[in-house]
Amino acid sequence: MNKTIRRASVFCLLLVLALLVRVTWVQAYQGQALADDENNTRTTIARYSGPLGNIIVGGKAVTGSKKVDQGNYAYMRTYTDGPLYAPVTGYSSQVFGKNQLEKLYEKVLDGSDNRLKDPLDVLTGKRSDPGNVLTTIDPAVQKAGYEALKGKTGAAVAIDPATGAVLGIVVNPSYDPGRISGGTKKDGKAWKELSAENGKAMLNLALRQPVAPGSTFKLVTMAAALEEGLYDSIDEPTDSPDPYTLPGTRYVLKNESASAPCKNASLRTALRYSCNNVFAHLAYKLGQDKMLDMAQKFGFNDEKQDIPVRATASNYPRKKMSPDQVAQTGIGQFDVTATPLQMAMVSAAIENGGKLVAPHMVSEVTDANGNVLESFKDAESTEIMSEDTASKIRDAMRTVVEEGGGGTAKVSGAEVGGKTGTAQRGVNNSLNPYAWFTSYGKAGGKQVAVAAVIENSDTDRSEIAGGKLAAPVAQKMMAAALGK
Repeated sequence: MNKTIRRASVFCLLLVLALLVRVTWVQAYQGQALADDENNTRTTIARYSGPLGNIIVGGKAVTGSKKVDQGNYAYMRTYTDGPLYAPVTGYSSQVFGKNQLEKLYEKVLDGSDNRLKDPLDVLTGKRSDPGNVLTTIDPAVQKAGYEALKGKTGAAVAIDPATGAVLGIVVNPSYDPGRISGGTKKDGKAWKELSAENGKAMLNLALRQPVAPGSTFKLVTMAAALEEGLYDSIDEPTDSPDPYTLPGTRYVLKNESASAPCKNASLRTALRYSCNNVFAHLAYKLGQDKMLDMAQKFGFNDEKQDIPVRATASNYPRKKMSPDQVAQTGIGQFDVTATPLQMAMVSAAIENGGKLVAPHMVSEVTDANGNVLESFKDAESTEIMSEDTASKIRDAMRTVVEEGGGGTAKVSGAEVGGKTGTAQRGVNNSLNPYAWFTSYGKAGGKQVAVAAVIENSDTDRSEIAGGKLAAPVAQKMMAAALGK
């Protein structure tokens, strides 16, 4: 054998060895990843080869499965009261994938999760009976919020402050995930409609669209001021000038009511009348670092806020700000943004004696026989402020509801405290403002925290206010949660 032939033989042998190594790598190490890939049609066919497990609300399934004759698919996902629960369930589509709880627990729901398999299933590769996802959602709270939002664009979140259980997540307008479950032309047309404008129709406003929180953020500013010892009592003067010129500028910050007693107002009075001069001045005196620290204790800037669906982080600026910008953050403006989830967390921590229990909307994940695979019932808690501080803020929040602009949130037979907010929106405040309300209520051993935001309604701009638009939504959800 001459040298040329020998070299060619060695080269061919190396190519064969390389091919064998690659095949082994793909089959042994990448096989599962390829099998789980959403673009793998076989995976999708297998998912819908039988009925899926269910997402449970109040002991009843709000999802289901229907036998169909659609090519390779034997079953498709169905939804009970789809628009009502879409912010909780998300969607599961034969063609367009999955999101939210349907996505997070897809392997449990389709029976492919290894925790569902017995030893024989592991050996044979048989798909097990699917499991279920039990939520913390209270059907009465969910329905009350959904009905209250009709005719408005907005969202609301209700939380049990003592346990962190999310009792309601409502969004309007919502959508019916059952419209896109199948693989027909009708489903494709619905998907095209719902995915217009980057999927705006399917956007979960409660979790994934932080906007300026306006005066509801004054609760965070108040907590920082009390924790830093700026004041011992919520009834002592705050030495706040009115009119108030933002530090380092000539801009005079106005209050909502020119006749409100905001000059040197106490914290209680300032919260009742929503005195911008007081809370802007407080933020300026505290400085960016202390304001940032308190905001982050409440959960702002948390990029991994999972309930277990991941929420978009609410924002308190970390970049260096000028003194006037820091002052503006004290009233929930400049670059401060928040979701209804985040502002519900603020009220929840205040109601719970200064401790924030991690919010979650899933209580348990079980197999088909009810055996628990995961439990979220003992959620972690974090101390945000002292009980003394929380008690003082609750006292001031009650004044807002009993004597101030939050009167529409009153629930008969219950203690209710809240804070209204009206946040500027658009360039030079060109768009209708956001109307906010965050609150807590308790009665008969029950407690709840609710935050609501209204983006649009048929209300005249001059009449847009948190107490008029958002507080009634919170009131309905609180009443349902407290059995009132």
